[in-house]
Amino acid sequence: MVSTFSEKLQSHRSIITTEITPPKGVETSSFLSDAKKLKHCVDAFNVTDNQRAVMRMSPLAVGKLLKDAGHETILQITCRDRNRLALQSDLLGAWALGIKNICVMTGDHTTKGDHPGAKPVFDLDSVQLLEVVRKLKEGYDLSGNCLEQPPDFVVGAVSNTDPTQPMQHIKLRKKVSMGLDFIQTQAVYDTEEFACFLEKINDIDVPIIAGVIPLRSAKMAKFMNTHIPGIRIPDELISRMEHAEEPLQEGIEIAAQLIRELKNMCKGIHLMPVGQHTHTKELLKISGSISGRQYNGQ
Repeated sequence: MVSTFSEKLQSHRSIITTEITPPKGVETSSFLSDAKKLKHCVDAFNVTDNQRAVMRMSPLAVGKLLKDAGHETILQITCRDRNRLALQSDLLGAWALGIKNICVMTGDHTTKGDHPGAKPVFDLDSVQLLEVVRKLKEGYDLSGNCLEQPPDFVVGAVSNTDPTQPMQHIKLRKKVSMGLDFIQTQAVYDTEEFACFLEKINDIDVPIIAGVIPLRSAKMAKFMNTHIPGIRIPDELISRMEHAEEPLQEGIEIAAQLIRELKNMCKGIHLMPVGQHTHTKELLKISGSISGRQYNGQ
């Protein structure tokens, strides 16, 4: 029976991943409750690492709590806050805690978060960190010292999907050369552009999981267009949100439509809700993504 995230990546069926944002504090019941409701609807939970440079609970701790509750987790690890010593230590610690899946990224700059005066580290970038992971899997640290026992992570990375950015495609190929098991993309809102992106990288034989962020308002859509590189929301969708009587529900319908189209174009969907998972199960049901999975209406 297919059960682990690694096995699901190698299977023929579509994958659904989503995100758990660690709490800003020590209260853990909310994210554990969200995960429990979605356990039979998604294949793995990404645990974000001080997303948008906002200080939150350690993703290592949250990943361990989710694993102990029976969930498959993907630990996001960024280069922003730790030097190469701390990054390697956290990676080894994650494996020791039973966290087998990781997703490597550079991370937002500290000036974008709630501690703008914090000193950023960026000792390594995402490609270099992937090289670290590759060396650890081979049994060596970054300085070439032998490990007593190597980890064997399932390794992912992120990519934007702008087909007009050849430098991003070059960077993605560098990431792939370090040994990737999956790629999760930034949010996709234009399936034709996504198809062009896939054509540009059709030589890359790594499962691609397309990102989807449900829109909550036209204001949110405009903000993302202005402030988040690599994301472009078409004017047509912004107009739909502006004229919707219930923008939140319209955003769910737009996301469901995107999911239906995207899951036929790549390995699966990475759903990134804003805030808690209040509407995630509803969205997955509307999009037809719970077919073949348990859905109890909770």
